[in-house]
Amino acid sequence: MGASRETVCYRCGRPRRVISSGGRSLCGSCYNVSPDRPHRRCGLCNKVAAICVRATGTSPDICVDCYELPLATCASCGRYRPCQFVSLGSPTCKRCLPRAQAICAHCGANRPPTVRWAEGPVCDTCYTATLRRRGICNNCGQERRLVSPPGPGSTMCCDCAGLAPLPAHICRLCGREDKCYERSLCDRCVLSRRTRELMSGAGGSVPPALVALHDAIISSATPRKALNWLRQGAGAPILAAMAAGTMAMTHEALDAHPQTGAANYLRSMLVASGALEPRDEQLVGLEARNNRTVAEIERPEDRKIVAAFARWHVLRRLRRQAGRNATARTAIRHARIQVLGAVRLLDWLAANGLELKTATQGDVDRFLATGPPSCYDARHFVSWATERRLSAKLEVLSRRSHPGVVLDGEQRWVILRRLLNDPDIDLADKISGSFVLLYAQPLSRIAVMTLDQITVTPTGVAVRFASTELTVPGRLGALLAAHMATGRSRNVGIGAVPNSWLFPGHLPGRPITASYLGQRLGAFGIDARAARRATQQQLAGEVPAVVLAEMLGVTITTAVAWVHAAGGDWANYAALVTEDNAQC
Repeated sequence: MGASRETVCYRCGRPRRVISSGGRSLCGSCYNVSPDRPHRRCGLCNKVAAICVRATGTSPDICVDCYELPLATCASCGRYRPCQFVSLGSPTCKRCLPRAQAICAHCGANRPPTVRWAEGPVCDTCYTATLRRRGICNNCGQERRLVSPPGPGSTMCCDCAGLAPLPAHICRLCGREDKCYERSLCDRCVLSRRTRELMSGAGGSVPPALVALHDAIISSATPRKALNWLRQGAGAPILAAMAAGTMAMTHEALDAHPQTGAANYLRSMLVASGALEPRDEQLVGLEARNNRTVAEIERPEDRKIVAAFARWHVLRRLRRQAGRNATARTAIRHARIQVLGAVRLLDWLAANGLELKTATQGDVDRFLATGPPSCYDARHFVSWATERRLSAKLEVLSRRSHPGVVLDGEQRWVILRRLLNDPDIDLADKISGSFVLLYAQPLSRIAVMTLDQITVTPTGVAVRFASTELTVPGRLGALLAAHMATGRSRNVGIGAVPNSWLFPGHLPGRPITASYLGQRLGAFGIDARAARRATQQQLAGEVPAVVLAEMLGVTITTAVAWVHAAGGDWANYAALVTEDNAQC
């Protein structure tokens, strides 16, 4: 091996620091793959391989696999890292090494080439795309990596094109032609091995309760994302502890874990795979927040009253509501402000030297008059306390509601046209926004829509908000059909867990939240409440109340209120009811 110097590499033609080998000047990259490179037994790993550093009087031969760059302070970035050119007095880390650029033979961009193939230099983006480009070969009809002609228009595999295969990127276990994740292993085979290692219990096998979750993880549509979770996710060690039996597989154990976010994400995976019984997490979270609020009350008597109100009135009513409809979202926010309203009233009474049992209506009126609008949240607590004779006969009247802001009619159609025609908007945003602008649906109802509410047939698409199916207009119908086929892959869960939601959320097996859906629509200028009011006014002016109630799933009282607010005629509804009764 000759001396190292700066010249043009014989093989790749790049001006680089080269090594004379066999009478040819080769750069380091080309020299590593050159058959002229000497192969001897490495003094570190004891394998016969290409030697990178020759033996000296104090050190053995070191192969290319065992060689590590010396540590030094990089002359460019000043960080202490493995560097090249240390012996030359100009240590440079890998990140700071200058990279020559060339015109990519595939995309035409001027970028640092990752490889140089027969067609020319190829950038990293095109290199990765080529390794993952699979399809049916036009010549042999097999599903293979397509490499010829070079670029996205490839139609033939390497065998049919007479090109040498890339053995470094063919999985040695499954034989799949893909960019390998580890040495000669594709990402899916690595995922299968690492998942089995993580979830193997004391006996070396996956516990029966976790088999479904194990299968869901290894069949993930995004293996590399699942591998990142296994390697870096805070929930992976929790799952390993459950599989090993050192942590109980219960909701209580997950509740007590200090990493709440990771524990909740793993809980969703366990519930979706059937390893844990489902529970209403909203109710559990509300109960925990209420308990913390009660514990912060310093007055024992008031603490006892608020605890009873929160448990026997607020939570009991919510549990009954959740039992009647397991799909709908529980009105957690409204329940929470009732408890906070009770605390606010009792704090005000204590600050003014008063008690609930001796408070008068004048005291309550003064509390409402001098406080913010949130003081009216105490209305439910006051009614509850009066019924149980914990106070005198008190009353908090409901606040007078205001009509609220209404989206301009012309602006509503402008936003709707953009949603339906802009190709850069996500399908979920297009459809959910259209449901608000066309059908006056609240976000809380849109968020929990399920797949069985959409019917796709060769003749059209229908959606069911209540008991009646509505035919969806052509453009929106096409978007719904596309979303049913492909759009639900938006779920970012790492496993292929069962999913029946029209708009999957972040947590596996759970739908998107109404608040996050509102944030997404807000990016397109959609104020859900203002847009819904505008849609209500239009529908109420065109459709009778009875039809409106059946179509959109609202009560007849609400539909009649919409019609009156829009200036509609009650006679339309009365006439329809009379006609229906006559036919019966």
